Amino acid sequence: MKNKHYSVVMRELREDNDYRQKEIAAVLGIDQRVYSRYETAVSAMPVYHLIALCKFYGVSMDYMVGLSEKKK
Repeated sequence: MKNKHYSVVMRELREDNDYRQKEIAAVLGIDQRVYSRYETAVSAMPVYHLIALCKFYGVSMDYMVGLSEKKK
């Protein structure tokens, strides 16, 4: 299993669930441009935002950071 960077997983989850960056940014309480920088790996995402996304999508942190292929 090759580990995926969390930015790749974030994008896959967003697209698989038919969300726009703006919608996910609103969930996190940030601007869409900031979210875009996280998703393109230009900026590192704070752990508390990763936790919020895990809860939002119902996935484990191991899945989000590419350590597991199991979503839960």
